[in-house]
Amino acid sequence: MSNIISYDLVVIGGGINGAGIAADAAGRGLSVLLCEKNDLGSGTSSQSSKLIHGGLRYLEHCEFRLVKEALAEREILLNIAPHIIKPLCFILPHRPHLRPAWMIRVGLFIYDLLSKRQQLASSKWVSFDQTNPLKEHITHGFKYWDAKVDVILNAMSAAEQGATILPHTKCISAKRSGNHWFINLQDQENNTQQIVKAKALVNATGPWVNNLFEQALELKSPKKIRLVKGSHIIVPRLHLQPQAYILQTEDQRIVFVIPYLEKFSLIGTTDVEYIGDPSDAKITNQEIDYLLAIANGHFKQQISADDIISSFSGVRPLVAADSGAAHDNSRDYCIEIDQLNSRAPLISVFGGKITTYRKLSQDVVTMVCDALTKKRVTTTPSWTSRRRLPGGDFDSLSSLNQMITNKYRWLAPETINRYANTYGSYTMKLLGDINCQQQMGQHFGADLYQCEVEYLQKNEWATCCNDILWRRTKLGLAISKEQAQRLCDFMEHQESHTKQVS
Repeated sequence: MSNIISYDLVVIGGGINGAGIAADAAGRGLSVLLCEKNDLGSGTSSQSSKLIHGGLRYLEHCEFRLVKEALAEREILLNIAPHIIKPLCFILPHRPHLRPAWMIRVGLFIYDLLSKRQQLASSKWVSFDQTNPLKEHITHGFKYWDAKVDVILNAMSAAEQGATILPHTKCISAKRSGNHWFINLQDQENNTQQIVKAKALVNATGPWVNNLFEQALELKSPKKIRLVKGSHIIVPRLHLQPQAYILQTEDQRIVFVIPYLEKFSLIGTTDVEYIGDPSDAKITNQEIDYLLAIANGHFKQQISADDIISSFSGVRPLVAADSGAAHDNSRDYCIEIDQLNSRAPLISVFGGKITTYRKLSQDVVTMVCDALTKKRVTTTPSWTSRRRLPGGDFDSLSSLNQMITNKYRWLAPETINRYANTYGSYTMKLLGDINCQQQMGQHFGADLYQCEVEYLQKNEWATCCNDILWRRTKLGLAISKEQAQRLCDFMEHQESHTKQVS
């Protein structure tokens, strides 16, 4: 037992909440280990619409506190990660038979009133002309602003502050003994196991939160969750305009149509009750028909199932209500702490939405610090509201683009733009002293070069081609099967060589 590594905090779950908690805790001086049984952010975090928004629809359910908190977080996130979180204009077409104009005006007025906007404009009523991509009978609507995001920087921030990050590592069991947790971890790639101990344990496993209670902790979960599946389809771009659309539906839900990677439109999401392993979630034909019908009911450009290039489904864990439709359940989060008789604390996260991950993380880590009576090394618990996430330390995207262009004049403008919007100032870390395209290494297709692959392996825990093509660069939509196989072969050869050397 003397060889067991000890931590202040072990976080189980490498989605946006778990990574945010690890980063906040490491920044406050705690020794931290984060483990994730799959790739980081491969569950709900990567299978969502990835919007940073207050939740306009939640006003109908009088969730004013949640909306106000989310809108405040929206402004903070725009400041701390300007390379991946960007303002996005939304158009809400007016459908009088669904919601009267006065109701939407009031909702948007409250939405604007609840937020302290520095980067986003206020909402307004708009009229559509013949150049609009919507059908002719849709003549008016509303314009407002939210933001979009991608996820992995918090794990990088945690690692940079000393946290140990272990993707592809499953928690087999966790038992209390005295004032510590003893946690048995299994490497999913080679099946080796190790035991670590921690003064506190956080269950941030998202839709698997109750599974961890039953299987690894052998405890009864203090909360019930409701699993709701959300599915998206990706189709060729429905219009060439930069804005997204938020479409009202006959069942009182909303569906987003979001510009996606220049050439595509992302359409989603559904809200379907889900039973089973969240890892097995897949879109159904009924969901496809639902999303197609809504898009075709609004846009001049008509699409069919044959136009679908890709799809994905994720499962959201919602704190269970006694009854009601899936889309009526609150997206708010709940944090439970178990520290009976001053035992080693167990803190569990239920529910939540991507927009409020930083506030959730702050609340969890404050609980941990208070439970451990450990002095915080930062002046205030809200330090994460001011510190830029990795790659976000630049004045503006235009100035960053110019800086990259000045140093790497031989690099294609579209590549510079993609790097700036993906890696921010860490583009310099990716390219280093490379001074010509030939030095970027093997070209795998679709603007993906060996230097980027190796950067992602070294800095973002990418271990297979899917990690790179679908969860890091999203270039899987633009690469052929043959090119993808070449990337897989390259990475497998690298892994084999590394094992031989070690």
